[in-house]
Amino acid sequence: MTDDPNIPTVLVVDDEPNIRELVQVALKFHGCSVMTAASGAEALRRAQDGPGGARGPDLVVLDVRLPDIDGFEVCRRLRADGNEVPVIFLTARDTSSDTVTGLALGGDDYVTKPFSVEALVARVRAVLRRARRQSGTAEDGPSPAAVLRVGDLELDEDHWTVRRGGTPVELSPTEFRLLAYMMRNAGRMLTRGQLLENVWGWEYAGQSQVLETYVSYLRRKLDPLGPPLIHTQRGVGYSLRQP
Repeated sequence: MTDDPNIPTVLVVDDEPNIRELVQVALKFHGCSVMTAASGAEALRRAQDGPGGARGPDLVVLDVRLPDIDGFEVCRRLRADGNEVPVIFLTARDTSSDTVTGLALGGDDYVTKPFSVEALVARVRAVLRRARRQSGTAEDGPSPAAVLRVGDLELDEDHWTVRRGGTPVELSPTEFRLLAYMMRNAGRMLTRGQLLENVWGWEYAGQSQVLETYVSYLRRKLDPLGPPLIHTQRGVGYSLRQP
């Protein structure tokens, strides 16, 4: 771990030594400081801030299948303790149930084993960039605050709040970013590629369970409060517009 705030620290959690070493070398090559853990219990210890104000990791690469506590439970405990460190899950199989479980627990992304190291590094860098923009520590500084409105939907980027018809709507960080981007582009048809690149920070060829899952989450929270605002153009993408 490093005390330099400009060098991101990544915690890599996997019970396979060769995977830990491979990811560690790749991330160090790309300018990250790397910690490792071989179990869920060790991951929980290492994910906390250290003594004397030493900061914890800026991101966790977390294998789902661990010998003691599985990765989902590790993430669940982190979130229960108020630790919002970004998490990228490593899953052994690309199933919708694993994906939905990881995202619902507050995961930021997932990579399926076997994976390309280059692809994993790209995901790590994208999530770190996004987290820095969110905290206002990106090189170009924080984005100006704004209150976005579409019909009876209001999103306050400064206070991180969303209301529809005056009713507060609780959103996860990823749900909030997705909704904010769609509201900034209200009325436009946004392709899946545009949404993935601008909200998740990486380009994804083909179908994306991540995007569909989060659009579904937003609809479940917004639609009970009024007419549907998010519309699907089959084979193209989504648009947010007044009914």
